Amino acid sequence: MTSSDSDGPTGPVPTILEAIVRRRCIGVIYNRQHVVIAPHILYTRHGELHVDAVAVERDGKPPRELKIGTYRLSGLGDITATDRDFFAVAEFDPGAERYQGETLLAVDR
Repeated sequence: MTSSDSDGPTGPVPTILEAIVRRRCIGVIYNRQHVVIAPHILYTRHGELHVDAVAVERDGKPPRELKIGTYRLSGLGDITATDRDFFAVAEFDPGAERYQGETLLAVDR
């Protein structure tokens, strides 16, 4: 029996979880812009899902600087997988106090 990529769960959360595991960027709509982000961690805060990620492209252009931003999952639209790989940024600390007891999945360091 063979399995294809389309056999697994679909939707925003499985797409983000797979992107974190595979270190692949995802495309999203955020503030009416198409943004490509590198998701580093998925966690809960105040009962809502959040993803901390690096924006690597906004409307087809690279950002002025690469930095980790926090995105509330409910604020992201049209979440799609990409084939674009990423490396975890050095300043990302999955052991930071803000993530304790809240983390669903984070990139391996």
